[in-house]
Amino acid sequence: MDHVPPDHPLRRAPIQQRSADRLARILDACAELLDETGYEHLSTRAVALRAGVPIGSVYRFFGNKRAMAIALAHRNLDQYAEGIAERLADLPATDWRPVVDAVLDEYLAMKRSVPGFALVDFGVPAPPAEGPASDPNNLVAGRLTGLLSAHLGLTRDAALERAVLVAVEATDALIQLAFRNDPAGDPDIVAETRAMMHAYLARVLD
Repeated sequence: MDHVPPDHPLRRAPIQQRSADRLARILDACAELLDETGYEHLSTRAVALRAGVPIGSVYRFFGNKRAMAIALAHRNLDQYAEGIAERLADLPATDWRPVVDAVLDEYLAMKRSVPGFALVDFGVPAPPAEGPASDPNNLVAGRLTGLLSAHLGLTRDAALERAVLVAVEATDALIQLAFRNDPAGDPDIVAETRAMMHAYLARVLD
């Protein structure tokens, strides 16, 4: 998967609400078509037709379909972080296990409901980018470390960052397995994943 860069991969950022709405329609259309045709057959022209915008509007924002998919992944990551923050607002900071459950539950909810997420969650299907800092799971782990440390009052040190990254990598692999076994996510694999997260993270969070 390719990376979600820190800055938005746009040729031009929308200034007016009308442009922002058009950009949202383009990304919505991109997500829908990913589910219908897959990444290889995705095209900027098809996205423009689905979004009901001129092809020039797509190229005003994106140089190619890869940039468009990276922008969708960037939006997904923002949505994921926002969803977790909303869940954490209702949870006390005295027990980390429900907090970790909220992180997993938000990801499962997105896997089951967000268009295009099966192919483009937080990165696009492409040759690996250079360097670990550009890896999608590194970026996800960074966002999660910030959310967890802020909510639980933890020191954001190298040990915590490493533990969250390992948990993200392991969880990513297991959830992929769960959804290969069952389009809705094999509940037994999901339960094992949750148990694994609790057992592993107890080393640093207890």
